[in-house]
Amino acid sequence: MKPIGIIHTPFTSLEDMPIQPKGAGEELGTIEIEKQYTAGLADLDEFSHVYLLYQFHMAKRTALEVVPFMDTNKRGIYATRSPLRPNHIGLSIVRLTDIKENIITVRGIDVLDGTPIFDIKPYIAAFDSVAESSSGWMQASEKEVAAKRSDHRFVG
Repeated sequence: MKPIGIIHTPFTSLEDMPIQPKGAGEELGTIEIEKQYTAGLADLDEFSHVYLLYQFHMAKRTALEVVPFMDTNKRGIYATRSPLRPNHIGLSIVRLTDIKENIITVRGIDVLDGTPIFDIKPYIAAFDSVAESSSGWMQASEKEVAAKRSDHRFVG
């Protein structure tokens, strides 16, 4: 697998970043797709939101158990959104605001500047929205998630 482009954001440090798109609010970012993939962006502008699949490129270690940002208990890595996963793959849903040639502008970005992107997929409510779901151990409100910022625990 190889990146198809680079994500550019205002976040240059892993500390004090939003931990999810809900916390990124109106933060703008751009995704610079390599020129040879530009044709693949056709019709994407018809969607309001997209999934970004990217590499946590600054994650230097892995852990099978971590204490997530919204908890004080150690949890299995696959029950969290921690970047310390074995394959360091990240996922964010962001609002699509513009596409000009190979540059996509998005709002609500929670990603470190310079992050390699592997794929973009449209968010489709009829496919993706799950009315009856459980959030497991994660009991924080949307307001609490929006206010939470990253700290040192997943750096290095």
